[in-house]
Amino acid sequence: MRRVDRRTRQRGFTLVELLVVMVILGLLASMVLPNFFGTSNKARIGIAKTQMSALGTALDSYALDTGRYPSTSEGLQALVDQPSGLDMWDGPYIKGGKLPKDPWGAQFEYAGPGDGGGGDYEIVCLGADGRRGGDENDADISTND
Repeated sequence: MRRVDRRTRQRGFTLVELLVVMVILGLLASMVLPNFFGTSNKARIGIAKTQMSALGTALDSYALDTGRYPSTSEGLQALVDQPSGLDMWDGPYIKGGKLPKDPWGAQFEYAGPGDGGGGDYEIVCLGADGRRGGDENDADISTND
């Protein structure tokens, strides 16, 4: 009868069993977490491209109404606030009347036609680091790429 009592009292895990479980959980986390964070960065890049496409559509609407794209000095703000001396402006061209920020919280950069090195406008997102250049997540995203 004493053997049965002894076995029913030992219900906890041993230290070795707990350590084995912790090692297994650590290995699983080391395989899953990098994939999760990599997906998050890819999603931010996709969001930036989508926002830039929406800004491009707004710029095209602006150009249809006014006969030209905003100059570099007018910038993307011309989509929200009417530039002086522009009677054909029919904005705001951005829903909500506020310019979006990129997924990292910075403003998009804009260069008007001819100022960006080509005949078309250019919208640039500077990536995670917020500076020109960079690799991977820090790389610039441009409408001219």
